[in-house]
Amino acid sequence: MLTYSKIHISNALMKRSIATLSGLGAAGAMLAASALPTAAQDAGGVSLLMFEQAGCVYCARWNEEVSPEYSITQEGQIAPLVRIDIHDPLPEAYNLVSDPVFTPTFVLVSDGDELGRIEGYPGEDFFWGLLGRLLDRLPSES
Repeated sequence: MLTYSKIHISNALMKRSIATLSGLGAAGAMLAASALPTAAQDAGGVSLLMFEQAGCVYCARWNEEVSPEYSITQEGQIAPLVRIDIHDPLPEAYNLVSDPVFTPTFVLVSDGDELGRIEGYPGEDFFWGLLGRLLDRLPSES
């Protein structure tokens, strides 16, 4: 069972990190973008698919409240985020129970198969709890 954990980053630390990345200019942006998983990558292992679209206010809230810390949390290490535009065709590597309808929709996949999903973004506190429940569905390692 996954122990609930979350790393809280202070506003001051986050502002310093953003300022540092901003100082890197285009090279920093390219480096950061190259580190993010994309839907075109292999669907092997565990991932959290985020279906989003331009103009989605709840996607923007998630991006403000969760995205900066997601990849450095235990949850983010277990299920790296893969962003997919909801209007794009679903990559063949993924087998979902149904097509996402709302944005954001977060789908936990293991070896490309859906294990569960969170439709919408109910706020940071609820998100982490719901994600923890999804991660509890993962088979335990022997």
